[in-house]
Formats: sequence, structure tokens, C-alpha cells
Amino acid sequence: MRILIAEDEIHLAEAVSQILKKNNYSVDMVHDGRSGLDYALSGIYDLLLLDIMMPEMDGITVLKTLRSEGNHTPVILLTAKGEIDDKVTGLDYGADDYIAKPFATEELLARIRAALRRKGEVVPEDALKFGDIELNTVQLKLLVEGKEMKLNLKENELLELLITRKSAITSKEQIIEKLWGFDSEVEYNNVEVYISFLRKKLTFLNSAVRINTIRGVGYVLEVTA
Repeated sequence: MRILIAEDEIHLAEAVSQILKKNNYSVDMVHDGRSGLDYALSGIYDLLLLDIMMPEMDGITVLKTLRSEGNHTPVILLTAKGEIDDKVTGLDYGADDYIAKPFATEELLARIRAALRRKGEVVPEDALKFGDIELNTVQLKLLVEGKEMKLNLKENELLELLITRKSAITSKEQIIEKLWGFDSEVEYNNVEVYISFLRKKLTFLNSAVRINTIRGVGYVLEVTA
């Protein structure tokens, strides 16, 4: 899952980013509303954390613009305790939730999980399954019928993306945007390297799951007979 934090308090944004990364979310940060809107309109994020009071464009305006553009990415507003009117306005404009600063780590994580569930995303509490494989996204482990193998973070993120998309073909562009960000300079061969790593590990574990290449289109998980 990829999350955008739009928060002008840099120390708070960095602290929240570290919390989310420790819980295996991919995170991008911006510190003004205009940048927040530009990033959010890319459509690559699974959830947005928007501070209400930001320079250049406030969070409510960002939210209103996103919804008017047809972008329905879940939004959690970060608010000060006294901003009651802003909370109500935000919810009226399509925010999914709000959380008042300062907030506890567990409350933030719970609200993120709840917002993603309402969207219908697969939120990995423990593991994701496809065919005979089980991906533990917390411990970064790939398991097949009692055998397990450790994955690095990018391998974990890539396999998670392929599993959550199920039978849908995932292009190299989508993989780069999800794993590295839409403004990344990562090239296609980086994707090919991680696909190769995952294929070797699936083969080593004797899994019936294969990552098939659809030439000129992308990749898809399939279960062999």
C-alpha cells in the first residue's frame, strides 16, 4: 500500500513516515497543498493523509479539487483539536475520516486500516494468499506448504501488488509508480530484476504459482496445473 503524507510540519511528517514504513507501507511526503494535489492526482496512492492547514493550498481545497476531478482515493484529514468546523466541512466534501493532532500511533494505524477496508482494498493484517503461496507482509516471508523464504522489502512489495491485483495484468509502469513513486527515474530493467528474483524463489519453494509475462503488456500471477 502506498500512502501520501501532505503535512507542512516537517518533523511530524517525518515521524509519521517512519511509523508507516515500519508497518510496511510505502510513503511519499510533501509539505504544501499544491504539491499534495499534484501528487495525489497521479492516482498511484492507496490513501492520503492531508493536513488541513498548509501553505499554497489548504487541505480542504485539495480534497474538494480531488473529488471534483473524480479522484476517490481515501483521505484522512490531520486536524488541530479546535478545528471542528473544518472537520465537518472535510467530511462533507468527501473525507473518509479525520484524526486530531497529537495522535497515538495505534489510533493512526487503525484509522488507516479502516479507511482501506471501506475502499475494498486487501489490508494485510497477517498474510496474503494466492494459490499455494502465503505472503507474510509484516515479517517479509514467503511460505509454501510449510517451507519459507525471506524476501527483501521490494520483493515483498512487488509480490503484494501482484497478489492484490489477482488476475489483472500489472504493467511495468504501474509497478514503478507503486514501488518507487510516479516521479522516480527507475528504469524497466529494475522491475525485470525483481521479477527474476521472485521467480527464482517461487521455483526454489516448488510453488505452483508462476509470474507470467504478457509480452508488451505486463505481468500476471497464475497457478499451474
